[in-house]
Amino acid sequence: MSTTPDRALSDVRFLTVAEVAAMMRVSKMTVYRLVHNGELPAVRVGRSFRVPEQAVSDYLRDSFVETA
Repeated sequence: MSTTPDRALSDVRFLTVAEVAAMMRVSKMTVYRLVHNGELPAVRVGRSFRVPEQAVSDYLRDSFVETA
């Protein structure tokens, strides 16, 4: 995820791991695995992680699988 002049860092909406898990309908552990494996970018704030909302959208968009 790159920051462009059009999208300032202050405009980025950050989600908690619990919010991401609810949005994706997976467990919090699955979100932690995605973060630790580098598949989902996140920022560490103290002892917790915050995930940019756009990163979740990008991950879901790129994960769609075509079925027959």
